[in-house]
Amino acid sequence: MSETSYLTNQFLIAMPALADPNFFQTVTYISEHNANGALGLVINRPLQLSLGQLLAHLHIAPGGSEAAALPVYHGGPVQPEQGFVIHNPLGQWGATLRVTDQIGITTSRDILQALVRGEGPAQWLVALGYAGWGPGQLEQELAENAWLSAPVDFRILFHTPSEQRWSAAAALLGIDLNLLPTHAGHA
Repeated sequence: MSETSYLTNQFLIAMPALADPNFFQTVTYISEHNANGALGLVINRPLQLSLGQLLAHLHIAPGGSEAAALPVYHGGPVQPEQGFVIHNPLGQWGATLRVTDQIGITTSRDILQALVRGEGPAQWLVALGYAGWGPGQLEQELAENAWLSAPVDFRILFHTPSEQRWSAAAALLGIDLNLLPTHAGHA
């Protein structure tokens, strides 16, 4: 694959026929994709866990922050105990993967502490776990029509209600997923 065909900083949208329960009707933000594989975070699967509950588990006082009531997302099946914060702007945090000039993914506690003080990034989403693909695996799944890819839209990533993100991401491509068949077929 050429460098330009990698999907870093793209949405990966599950096709209706993708039956894997880990990815059924998901939107995944791809934070890294290269010859070694891909890594992403599912952004539309809220857990039954609020940020305040997560902070309490981490012994970080949530204070009076409105952020404490927001959901934590199931980012994927790999390392579900690991936390990730997708955020804009980048900022200076202890451990951040710089995805673009505007978006980073941080795994250090300092960003969570800043969020509860109201000093964190303007836009963010917290997830536990991630989705990973080995070399060539995502390319193969794309060739099998398991996924669509679309450019990232900050409104969908940070502001659209969770239950609307799957259809909203596909709408970026002019596609209504409700009109597509829910089974795979070959002519």
